[in-house]
Amino acid sequence: MNPLQGLTNHQFNPFEPHPELDGVEVPGLDNTNWVSNSDPFGIFASRGMAPPRIPPPSEVRREAKDRTTNIFAYYERLQGILERHEATIRKRWEKKTRTQRLGILLQAWPGMPLTHRPDFAAFRKHAANLNRVAMQHRSSFIGPSINQEDLSDPKTLALLLNSRGRNPPHLFAASDGEAMHLGKVTMAIVPIFLNEYVMTLNGMTRQEDYGRLIAWDEHEDAFDWMHTRRQFLPGEGLLILEFQERLLEFLVDCCKAILHDIPLDRMTSNEFAIQPEPPLKESIDAAGFATLSTMAREAPYRPPARIDLQKIESLLSARTVRAEDHIWSLREDPSYFAETVLDMKEHLPDGRSTTKLQRDDLAWARAISSVLVESFTQLESFAELRNQAARLRELSTKYSSELSPEEDLPEEYLAALLRFRHYLNQVTKGVLSQLRLSVAASPPLRAFFVQYTPRSTGSSASKFILNSSVKRDKVATQLIWLLQTLWEDGRDLFLCRMTNVIDELDRLLKAEPKALEFVSPYIAMLIGELSIVGECLRQLEIFQPWANGFENALVERQEAINKEFMENTRAWAQVLDAFKEQNIIAIRELGDPSGGKFQYPVGKRQNKVNVETLRRSEANLDAFWNAVDDILYRKAGSLNGTAYRQVLSQPRSLQRTPEWVEPAAKKEVKSTHNHQKNNGSYEYVFPSSQLFQETETTSSLRAEALASEAGKIKVKRRGMLEPESISENDIAPSPSGSLEDVQPTFKVDARALKVFRTVFFDPAANTCAGEVAWRDFLHAMDSTGFTAQKLYGSVWHFQPTRLDVERSIQFHEPHPRGKIPFLVARRHGRRLNRAYGWRGAMFVLNDGN
Repeated sequence: MNPLQGLTNHQFNPFEPHPELDGVEVPGLDNTNWVSNSDPFGIFASRGMAPPRIPPPSEVRREAKDRTTNIFAYYERLQGILERHEATIRKRWEKKTRTQRLGILLQAWPGMPLTHRPDFAAFRKHAANLNRVAMQHRSSFIGPSINQEDLSDPKTLALLLNSRGRNPPHLFAASDGEAMHLGKVTMAIVPIFLNEYVMTLNGMTRQEDYGRLIAWDEHEDAFDWMHTRRQFLPGEGLLILEFQERLLEFLVDCCKAILHDIPLDRMTSNEFAIQPEPPLKESIDAAGFATLSTMAREAPYRPPARIDLQKIESLLSARTVRAEDHIWSLREDPSYFAETVLDMKEHLPDGRSTTKLQRDDLAWARAISSVLVESFTQLESFAELRNQAARLRELSTKYSSELSPEEDLPEEYLAALLRFRHYLNQVTKGVLSQLRLSVAASPPLRAFFVQYTPRSTGSSASKFILNSSVKRDKVATQLIWLLQTLWEDGRDLFLCRMTNVIDELDRLLKAEPKALEFVSPYIAMLIGELSIVGECLRQLEIFQPWANGFENALVERQEAINKEFMENTRAWAQVLDAFKEQNIIAIRELGDPSGGKFQYPVGKRQNKVNVETLRRSEANLDAFWNAVDDILYRKAGSLNGTAYRQVLSQPRSLQRTPEWVEPAAKKEVKSTHNHQKNNGSYEYVFPSSQLFQETETTSSLRAEALASEAGKIKVKRRGMLEPESISENDIAPSPSGSLEDVQPTFKVDARALKVFRTVFFDPAANTCAGEVAWRDFLHAMDSTGFTAQKLYGSVWHFQPTRLDVERSIQFHEPHPRGKIPFLVARRHGRRLNRAYGWRGAMFVLNDGN
């Protein structure tokens, strides 16, 4: 994951040289009269397409007026119906069978497309000849939300009726236009062309202003409205009016069919009193949890949302904490480190080497290098995004009273939004590049690809092509197309947009269990990364009408943003250079997990052999990180200004296994016994590598880091690992917040208690060393005051709602099984300890259970 790579820009820049077009001639342009606009579209004819229609302004005004009149008439009628009968309509609709619902839908909208996102389906099926079948699928591209699959759901039509009947048409103008994106960029729908005019829709509350056609010379701001896209080109405006007219007519017809026993002229009469608006149901899935996919699926049927900067900040903050925990877990837990390196090795292509020994050495070095790079870039990227999101929230509050659809954004706010958008796109590029390397090499999908390595001397770069000898069924074909669309970052992704592709990918993984079998946990994690960044980008996209003008606003600011990005990430480049595999190969042997070097039997009964194995693995891990930090310090310096330095300089301690003492050596336990036992059967030590600690000079830290037992306090235990008598001053500090904070006692039911006894496993206490069902983990988190939201991939976001903390946390759902392995559950407990200071002793059985 390297966010420093350049972004792919598929937009044509006429001000840059294009050698690829030298000698290319487009027939039909020689006789084009560009001034009179009589034939400005010879390029359409060259592609076998009819050129856009160029109607006179009078015709556009007439069509806009007719459609606007109908829109407001249907809207007022629908509003009147819902004010009196919305609860009845909702109740009757939910009681109908799917067949009955489809009958009503097709009666009101004959020929309604079958599937979710029919525009996406048509694009995939007819990509090679889309223009020839465009008219057949026109309604799919103009209104992709109108389809049988989504609207036949008991809840969706109720959402659509509520949003369109209780909110004025102008509120939806920008989002309705944005929904046509795929149709417009693929030219499946071609708007009429009328130069030097603009159509007003955004913010137009009066009927006479809605759909008004204004010449540039009729209003001093008309050109600026068009240029900044706060208002619409006439062709775009007519498409929006066409869709809104048809949609509102359809909704009125649906109400008539559902309320079939009430004559239309009586539906809105005083015979029926106006009722309070019934509340809408929450956006939850079948299991009762909020998910990003559910919210994304319902978004077209709800009123356009305002940008939720608090949600963005929460997602990014929790992801940053997860990146910090990942770094500490790599340094603290030998089994976690070994599994991470092994998993990375399984998802990297083979390199070129002359012997098997060389291949193995290089493969481990490449895997270790990738783990180091990924852990660093994830932390830096999401920490930077989190900081920018917090700044955006401050600016949003600062300028909240000044925002108006008719006005430009304040320059400070606009600049911060564009900067945030640029960083999001850069992080996306890094994840996509990792996806490109990992999908074809992943064990479940490896058979579908063939690795091709160039024969050029010294080159180890590999490419993957589809293996034509292996048959792919429909599910595998669709999955590979979606993943390939993402990692290739080409024309298809530009046209479809990443957020739409992720939506389709998540939908496929939910609908087809076989597709889920093809996705390894690591690939699911990368999809989860894209979902977090994608949700942030989606929030920017709905910031209308200003989001329509972001591309135009970037023209004068892109160079400065690029320059600032390179300056801010200079230290990142130094670290990535230090972690290159040619540097890591020198310490490869220290980090190579093969041969049982990091064997960690933490779940087994404690005896001398097991304790010595635990301690040996911990010492091996410490030695590896000493070497890594030494390389990092020599090649990248003190890392001042980076989130990585901030994490490593924290006064945290590592959980370590104390020396074994035979039961016969039992000694009296003094007052400190209980204090230490509450912490479990472990000791807490400072990391042996303290090169980035800020408490002492670098030279003394380097000397201390080289000492074999630097910063470590040995606490002897007996056979059951109970602590020996020690003075309080001898105890190494526990992780931040784990001892000092006064924590509550949680009274939970037996199901939740069993979960917490596993995640906070203590080998010296009567706790459980077993698997944890994911649903039980969700229940346990809910019982302590968290709400869970499913993102994409395997990521779940836990937001505290009944606790005196604001910090969110994220965990990965086990994949493909629904149970958390013991070692992973134990790591979850360690993360909860770091984040909230939780310990196993804080959870007790509720007396009422």
